[in-house]
Amino acid sequence: MAQAAFHRNQRVFVKPVGTWAIVERVLPQWVKGLDVPLRVHYDVGLGREFSASELVADAGADPLSDTDLTASWRIKRAPNRWLEAGEAPHHPHPGSYPIITTDEKGWGGWRVPSAEYDRDPHRIEFQARVIECAPHLMQTASALVRYAQDNREDLPGELLSMARAASMLLRRIYDTTGDVSVRTAAE
Repeated sequence: MAQAAFHRNQRVFVKPVGTWAIVERVLPQWVKGLDVPLRVHYDVGLGREFSASELVADAGADPLSDTDLTASWRIKRAPNRWLEAGEAPHHPHPGSYPIITTDEKGWGGWRVPSAEYDRDPHRIEFQARVIECAPHLMQTASALVRYAQDNREDLPGELLSMARAASMLLRRIYDTTGDVSVRTAAE
């Protein structure tokens, strides 16, 4: 039996995708004769339904610091179905293309259309590496902002301006409503 862990319009972090979203619909699965639903899934507008174990409620904390999401973001290689290895000598990894997985089980994540990869494979490989490293970069930026907050008087001006830039980038990442004051207060 299941109880709803989240409610409609609640802001949640979607672990397999690595982004914030708003619960649009709570979808209970009812069985005749029971007073509570058998399962509860949530529609957050990302193309599929998620279970409660895949979502984290917004408690004002950085989801990358209390869960080990950074270990699950990695690049996997998938075989090219449209070109053989010998037909694409200009590709950095002939015969394959990158898939970025963001889920512990290795199936959620980001993929690129075949035509786009074939048009500029070096750019797509670079983007895949950036996406894979994004959680680590966010943790580094968060640490820089915290350090700047704790040592404001002792920081050189250049380091303080880098901390402000990191704070603004983190705000852009965490903000889902368009309101810049949603996250980090690091200035």
